[in-house]
Amino acid sequence: MNQSSARTVGFKPGERNVFFHILTACNLACRHCYINQAQHGKEAVSQSVMDKWLQLFVSRDKETNIIFLGGEPTMHPDLVHGIRMAKKLGYGSVTVDTNGYVFNDFLEKTSPEELDFLSFSLDGPSAAVNDPIRGQGVFTVCTNNLRRAAARGFNISLIYTVSRLNIDHLQEMAPLLADWGVKRFFIQVIGLRGKTILNNQETWQLTPDEWLAVIPKAAKAAADLGVRVIFPKVFLDEGEQFECGGRVAENYFIFPNGRVYLCPLCEDYAINTYRIEDDQLIKNSGLIEEKLFGLDIPEGCVMNKVLQPDNLQYLSNGRPRYRISCCLLKQEMTMPAAP
Repeated sequence: MNQSSARTVGFKPGERNVFFHILTACNLACRHCYINQAQHGKEAVSQSVMDKWLQLFVSRDKETNIIFLGGEPTMHPDLVHGIRMAKKLGYGSVTVDTNGYVFNDFLEKTSPEELDFLSFSLDGPSAAVNDPIRGQGVFTVCTNNLRRAAARGFNISLIYTVSRLNIDHLQEMAPLLADWGVKRFFIQVIGLRGKTILNNQETWQLTPDEWLAVIPKAAKAAADLGVRVIFPKVFLDEGEQFECGGRVAENYFIFPNGRVYLCPLCEDYAINTYRIEDDQLIKNSGLIEEKLFGLDIPEGCVMNKVLQPDNLQYLSNGRPRYRISCCLLKQEMTMPAAP
């Protein structure tokens, strides 16, 4: 009998991903939201700006994937227009990440032919687990709309952000994913940014032992049911080489105020490598994230050392207990193809 196994998905030369936050407003107030309006802006991009910025980041020479984000992107009245424009411009794949409320008759106004992936965010297998994190009634609305989208033929992904508040329930997700028609399951690590650093971060963050004891096993259970599971590497194996996505891949995290980051860990700080000004991509000077990417340190990811030192632990001899991988480095589990 074939069984799933994990593999690290290395960075592909020339890979390009654009994470386009078209607004920062949201109808929910999730306790772990990473959006920081003081840094990211409060205005939504207009339709004309959306078109110009989509043109700015597409490449004729390299396949580029676009992910529309918020806030809640379906609150933007021009999201469907943006999806169609991205397809017209030649983006390789188009994804929308939603909290499940799918505003503006979104499911009726677009189609699986236009949208490659529709990702729902859910942080528990039941309302009792999910709703204290994401809001009262969210579980019911999200799962109802997820089922409705799956019935319409959309390729459904589900994003589960793991913290100490819900890790004990992750193993309950596998049969639900199969029942709901979820094709891809993203397990995310909680980030120490946005609201998390304001809401008792010590109650959220997992230890390496907690992560390694639970995540691979839960991922395998879902993969064995035919769901493609993707989760961050987080901790490097002994002897494994560290790679920084900011150096070997092209990932752009765009916000409505024109800031463009190469590393999502940096988004709470004005150290963005690029800015969009007069519809041109301009490289910033001074202390920017890119200048830190080249630093090789025993801890692995330099951004964790600089921005999130509480993530790190050390042995009595001063050496790091473990090395942290680039947050963009993923592992994948899938059911092997039949021989």
